[in-house]
Amino acid sequence: MVSISALVRGGRTAVTGLGILAIVCVGGQAQARDVLVFAAASQRDALEVVMAAWTKGGGGTAKASYESSSTLARQIEQGAPADLFISANETWMDYVAERKLIDPATRVDLLGNTLVLVGPKGVAPVAIAKGFDLATLLGDGRLAMGDPDHVPAGIYGKAALTSLGVWTVVEPKVARAANVRAALALVARGETPLGVVYGSDAAADATVAVAGTFPADSHPPIVYPAAVLAASGEPEAAKTLMAFLKTPEASRIFASYGFTALD
Repeated sequence: MVSISALVRGGRTAVTGLGILAIVCVGGQAQARDVLVFAAASQRDALEVVMAAWTKGGGGTAKASYESSSTLARQIEQGAPADLFISANETWMDYVAERKLIDPATRVDLLGNTLVLVGPKGVAPVAIAKGFDLATLLGDGRLAMGDPDHVPAGIYGKAALTSLGVWTVVEPKVARAANVRAALALVARGETPLGVVYGSDAAADATVAVAGTFPADSHPPIVYPAAVLAASGEPEAAKTLMAFLKTPEASRIFASYGFTALD
């Protein structure tokens, strides 16, 4: 298993920076730990319910760390001891695959999503089409979105706005967030009038509403690939969880949170 830096004082081990539990050794035998999933921030609500259903069905226990896929991919590259990675785009899964950090036989395209423009509850509907006047809609405000330099939601968002011919006008108004949930929070707190997030994110926060949905052909298909990591300390349990993620039960849960299950 890949080691992580730890500070040992008084017989107690504190793992820094990753927020995970270390394996506890009793009588020289390592006890099985939770499967640790590194998952895109947009999956937080749905995946927690799915993992609970897996546990309830006798599948074991799992915990997840949520961040932008780019951040998680780089943590995996640096040796973070995760077991399963669910990215919000193919690019960051390819990044870890190219470095031989996943078990390629386990890789699947798990979920799809939509891209939406959100505003505060009661926001007026917006017709999102070629050349729509997003700059005027923003006024003196800014557009919240994941940083398009590395956050998948921001990458999809930039592609959509570019395709629709409005990116160059609104780029100076973009409030770049560390992940899509951070972008959603800017809108929910009233710090920005509008934001670009996934449809599943909009469904997760009752204080925001969808102003419009970006045409599917304005951006690359939104795909969430998943794979067991090559250095997993719990590979068999991780594979069992992976199998559960593709079951009808899990698919129904994901769908209730705004995701689309992929075959």
